[in-house]
Amino acid sequence: MKFSILKTTANDYQFAVTVEGKHSSVAQIPTLTQAMHLTLAELKSAVASTSDVIKGEVVAPIAPEIEIWGAGVTYLRSRDARKEESGVPDVYQRVYEADRPELFFKSNAVRARGSNEKVGIRYDSDASVPEPEVAIYINKHREIIGYAICNDMTARTIEGENPLYLSQAKIYIGSTAIGPDITPSWLAPAASEMAIKARIIRGTNIAWEAETSLGSLNRTLEDLISYLFRCQDFPHGVVLSTGTGIVPPLDISLAANDIVEIDVAGVGRLVNTVEVIAERR
Repeated sequence: MKFSILKTTANDYQFAVTVEGKHSSVAQIPTLTQAMHLTLAELKSAVASTSDVIKGEVVAPIAPEIEIWGAGVTYLRSRDARKEESGVPDVYQRVYEADRPELFFKSNAVRARGSNEKVGIRYDSDASVPEPEVAIYINKHREIIGYAICNDMTARTIEGENPLYLSQAKIYIGSTAIGPDITPSWLAPAASEMAIKARIIRGTNIAWEAETSLGSLNRTLEDLISYLFRCQDFPHGVVLSTGTGIVPPLDISLAANDIVEIDVAGVGRLVNTVEVIAERR
């Protein structure tokens, strides 16, 4: 069983329970936002009984009221990669070892893309890379209700020039892909069993591939959630992308028409084609 968001008409998006490709509505939960208002126990009870079969286009599992945040330098590989590309490497070492994690606003429904949609690389960054991550869906009660895959696209040149340019490197049109759907937390594998595999396909060749596991995360999910909610209010819940443990080496950069594939065991596969985001006028 998965949770999907279906676009049923031009302006209507509906929460659905998906089993073997069949999408069913839940009378008590017409939208993802309302699902995030329920406690974990209430959600589990509500989705046990579905109603009408519905049809529509499966889109990114996000809603206008729900923000996507990111965590940085949560894996050893992420720390090392940031130190390699940055002119201020000590910053990343200190974050990796600190009690307080790096947390930042990443995206919203307008900028996010679903599986099989196009993700963007900035025209003003010489190098850009995908960052394969596991995203957790946290309800308003601070409980994890589900897991998805996130591609936290990064304009490597911009962040490497100065860490204070993080928001420009991370937040732009098509900078986030999420999906393909949501795996309920009570059906998801343990973190140690969530193998994360990623590759960049260029033409008929694999330009890069690597793998890690959510079990290699340097911090607990509970710790990340605790800091995320400090002095913050998420009345409709929030999605947190937990950081990447696999980063391409410095000689790898995304190009237009590349395909990024990310597989997470027990969660699914996220596939996106790359396009260049030109200057808006």
